[in-house]
Order: sequence, then C-alpha cells, then structure tokens
Amino acid sequence: MNEVVINAILETLKIVPFLFIIYVLIEIFEYKYGESMKDIVQKAGKSGPGIGAVLGSLPQCGFSVISTALYSQRFLTIGTLIAVYLATSDEAIPIILANPKLAGYVLPIILTKIVIAVISGYAIDSFYKRYNRRVLKHIHEIGPDDVCDEHHLKHEIDEIACCGHNPDEPKGKELILHPLIHTLKISLFIFLITLAINIFFFKAGDGLINKIFLNKSIFQPVVAALIGLVPNCAASVAISELFVKGVFSYGSLIAGLSSSAGLGLLILFKEEKDKRRIFLIIGILFGISILSGVLIQLFWG
Repeated sequence: MNEVVINAILETLKIVPFLFIIYVLIEIFEYKYGESMKDIVQKAGKSGPGIGAVLGSLPQCGFSVISTALYSQRFLTIGTLIAVYLATSDEAIPIILANPKLAGYVLPIILTKIVIAVISGYAIDSFYKRYNRRVLKHIHEIGPDDVCDEHHLKHEIDEIACCGHNPDEPKGKELILHPLIHTLKISLFIFLITLAINIFFFKAGDGLINKIFLNKSIFQPVVAALIGLVPNCAASVAISELFVKGVFSYGSLIAGLSSSAGLGLLILFKEEKDKRRIFLIIGILFGISILSGVLIQLFWG
C-alpha cells in the first residue's frame, strides 16, 4: 500500500512544473484578453454559437461562468450557451498538456469539441427561433455595453469563477501567485484522484475497474458524461486522469468533457429564474455529450 501512495505522489509531482507554467500563461492570456472575450461573445448575436464555441475551447478560468451570467440576463441565445458548455474543457487541457506523451491529443480534443459545439449550437438556435428572437431584440434594445446589473455580474465572475480571483485586474505578483495557488489546488485533486485509481487497481485489479467504468463498452460515454455533470473542476480532473490511465476511451473523454460545464451549472441554478429551462439545458447538454461520445466510440474506437 505504501508503494501505491508513493507512486501517486511521484505521478503528481512530475507534472506540477508543467501545470504551473501552463497556468501562468493562462493567467497572462486572461489578463490581456478576458474582458475582450466577454464583450465579443456578448455582442455575437446570431453568430453566438460559432464564436462561443471557439472562445469556450480556449483554456481559461471561468468563461462558462461569464457566459451563464450573460445568458441569465438574456444577452446570449440558448444555442450560444450550450456551445460554450460543450466546447469548454475546464482543467483537462492543462492536465493533458502536462503529460508530454499525451500532448498530441490536445489539438484533436479542442477541434472535436469545437465541431460538436458549433453544429449543436446552431441546430439548437434554429429550433428555438421564437425564443431567440426575443433575446436578440433585448440585446439590440439594451445595447451590448449596458449589461443589466453589471456589478452583480462582476461579483459572480470574481467570487465564483475559479478560485475567487479577478483575472481582469491582476497586480504584479498575482500573475504568479494565482497560478501557483491554482496549481496546488489542481495538483491536490490530481493526487487524490490518482491515489484512488491506484488503490482501485491495487485492491480490485483490472477486471473490476473495467466493469465499473464499462471499459470497451459502447455505454462507457454515458458514465463519463454523468461524471462531467458534477459542477466542480474535480470532474474534469477525474475524467482526464481516467483517460491518462487508459481507463476511458477517446470517445468517453469527449463525452465527459462535453458535459463538463464546470461552475457554469452552479451559476445556472443560482441565476436562472425559469427552473424548467435549467433542466432542459442540462438534458440537452447531457444528450449531446452522450451521442457525440458514442458516435466517436463507434467509428474511431
């Protein structure tokens, strides 16, 4: 058992430097372009699903939160919101990048999720034309720079997104301090999840692990998509680590990361007044994630 713990520690420690460098770069990116990205998606209108899919695919902190807050104030169409959810990968991209042997999967993951998000977003918006007309009229009448209750939106972004920091106003050392805190937080998740997986392998063996996670089954993407719905960055960490360990297939990885909207779902429950719409959005997100994962599993293994 001691060897299992030591292996989990070593597996975690070897990716910590890579994670830190990646999170520093993400912090600088957010500082330079975070506000611009919010403005672009807010002004997108009918082009929202395409723009939301591309921006949502970029590794950054809390874009699903920002998009959900904008949607709750009817500055985004429903297709744009779901496109952002489907495209975002939360912590998965930094974790996979930090594993040099798997870094080649990063571009395919991003492109696959963008394609799924764009197709799904525009299809959903075409189905909800009447509802979206009201949203687009609201955007036109209010104006893209007059966000309803701007102070409230800023509070949601600052207090709930990621680790409770404001990426728009970092001061010197915060460009290093926040990535360091974030690296430690995610490294702890990685260690705990890696330890749990290693203990499972040690105690139960490959056979039981494969049964639990339906390895090589067409239904495995369903399990991954269910994990992805957990509104916490730990979900994307778990999905990524199961892929790194070879437990999840590529199709299951895509299914899990597509349903993994992170903290955006928490904001949706908190801010959306129409509770039926919340479950509709989650149902659509879950269904698309499973369908995408199963199709990839069928045709690409």
